[in-house]
Amino acid sequence: MALVPFLQSHGLPHGWAWFLSQTVFITVICLVLMLSVAAVILADRKIWAAVQMRRGPNVVGPFGLLQTIADALKFLFKEVIIPAGANKVIFFLAPLVSVMVAFIAWAVIPFNDGWVIADINVGILYLFAVSSLGVYGTVMAGWASNSKYAFLSALRAAAQMVSYEVSIGFVMITVLLFAGSLNVSNIVHAQESTGILAFLHWNAFSILFPMLIIFFVSSLAETQRPPFDLLEAESELVAGFFVEYSSGPFLLFFLAEYMNVIMLCGLMSILFLGGWLSPLNVWWLNWIPGIFWFLAKTAFLFFMMAMVKAMVPRYRYDQLMRLGWKVFLPTSLLWVVLTAAWVLVFHRPA
Repeated sequence: MALVPFLQSHGLPHGWAWFLSQTVFITVICLVLMLSVAAVILADRKIWAAVQMRRGPNVVGPFGLLQTIADALKFLFKEVIIPAGANKVIFFLAPLVSVMVAFIAWAVIPFNDGWVIADINVGILYLFAVSSLGVYGTVMAGWASNSKYAFLSALRAAAQMVSYEVSIGFVMITVLLFAGSLNVSNIVHAQESTGILAFLHWNAFSILFPMLIIFFVSSLAETQRPPFDLLEAESELVAGFFVEYSSGPFLLFFLAEYMNVIMLCGLMSILFLGGWLSPLNVWWLNWIPGIFWFLAKTAFLFFMMAMVKAMVPRYRYDQLMRLGWKVFLPTSLLWVVLTAAWVLVFHRPA
């Protein structure tokens, strides 16, 4: 990072300079991500309202821009209520685990060329490991609440998340086969092109396009977004696995959910839409910083998720599981074989 030479020039040893630069970088990213969650929640509500031809949040602040901040402050000042029969230690650990897992997944996500906390060579494996940990916070919350409603919802969540993680894993395997690398930044570099129509070299415009669709739908199920929000179906389970939570712990679950949504949108933009790469190799577009393209693609994918939430009716649970196990799993497994054959014949990896 550019901050390391600056700190070394002021007499700090390399170790301390690296540590301080990483601390500053991580702190800035965490603050930006939390502020982006507030913006994304507001955008989600505004898009939903627009589809239903109503105004949405429009009272707190100009155009309702401060509504999410007001809601967060309201949660923070409410009383934390603990059920009498709850396991208090696990009850409080559950939201902390969910938020921690949501944050550490961003360690290998590059915002721009070189703008990544940990540019490790096994970034995809790291994401596999972190995504498998997300279910623990949900199960811990349902079990520790000592409520049949919360526990039933947690079991639903565990089955749903594990089912769609399998499909997401096979989709990511097809992408790393195409790129020839487990490094997340190298996957973006593998989509670079010297032609004017640079976007035609992105994975979304190749034989991997069906995998983009599967990844998008699986991301909705993985984050319990409509139409797959069956573990929070109010008519059946009151409010889902966090029905016994209030105040700050409830807010942490909300933060973790939207952090995961943004992370998956960013990951989709990296795996299929070229990450920070410009869609056209034109001089005035290449002057635009890469982080702008990354954020624009991430915002577009979230807009698509918000539109699905507003337009698609909720699935039944048997339909949800059938889609995951009988449609997505065989299709993604078949595409792994087809992608491997394509790479073997055409030598696609850079």
